[in-house]
Amino acid sequence: MDLVFYIAAGASVGLAIGITGIGGGSIMTPLLLAFGFPLHVAVGTDLLYAAVTKTGGVIAHARQKSIRWDLVILLALGSIPASAVTIYTLQSWFHSPENYTGIISLALGITLILTSAVIIFHSRLSYFASKLAPLTSDKIYWLTPLMGLLLGVLVTLSSVGAGAIATALLMILYPTLKSLNIVGTDIAHAVPLTLFAGLGHLMLGNVDLYLLGALIAGSLPAVFLGARLARHIPDRVLRPILATTLFGAGVKVVFF
Repeated sequence: MDLVFYIAAGASVGLAIGITGIGGGSIMTPLLLAFGFPLHVAVGTDLLYAAVTKTGGVIAHARQKSIRWDLVILLALGSIPASAVTIYTLQSWFHSPENYTGIISLALGITLILTSAVIIFHSRLSYFASKLAPLTSDKIYWLTPLMGLLLGVLVTLSSVGAGAIATALLMILYPTLKSLNIVGTDIAHAVPLTLFAGLGHLMLGNVDLYLLGALIAGSLPAVFLGARLARHIPDRVLRPILATTLFGAGVKVVFF
C-alpha cells in the first residue's frame, strides 16, 4: 500500500512541475516529511528525484535551442563547488544525520518562504527586471557564479530553490533574456546541480532508493500530462495556491 502512495506522490508533484514549471523540491520534500520520512532522507531522495524528473525538460529545451549554455556553465562554476563544500562539511563536521537536522530544517524553512515570495511577486519581479534592461549582460556577467554559489548551498541543504529562486535571479541579472531562455537555462542548470547534490547525499546515506524508484515511476508520465494541461489552466489560479502552500510549509518547518 505504501508503494501506491509513493507513486501517487511522485505523480502529483510531477503534474505540478509539468503545469507550473516549478515546485519539485518545494512540494516533494514537505510531502515526504508528512509521510514520516526523516528530514535528511526527504532532502536527499528529493534531489535525485528532481534530477531525473527534470532531465526530460532539458532535452525538450535543448531541441528548441532555448538554453543559454554559457550561463549554465557560469552558474555551475559557483553551484557545484558550493554543493561539494556543503556535502563535505556535513560529512566532516557531524557524526550522524541527526546532528545536522537543525541546519537542514532551518535552510528548508527559509527557502520555502523565499520561494513562496518569488511566486507571489513574480509579476513585480518581471517589472523590476524590465527597469534594469539598460544594463548590459557583460557588466553583470561576473555575478552569475556568485548566484550559483548561493543556489548550490541552498539546494544542497534543502533541495529547494533550483526552480523559482534561480528563475527570479536570472530575471534580475539578465532582464533582456527571453522567458523561454530563462526557463530553459534554469532547468539545464538544475539537473546537474540536483544530481551532484543528490549523489553527495547518497554517499552520506540520505537517499531511500526504494522510495526514489516509486516517485520516479509516478512522476515521469505525469510531467508530460501536466505540460499538456498547462495551456488550459490559468496561471493566476495556480500560483496563489502553490505560494500559500509553500509559505505555510516553510513557517511550520522553521517555527514548529
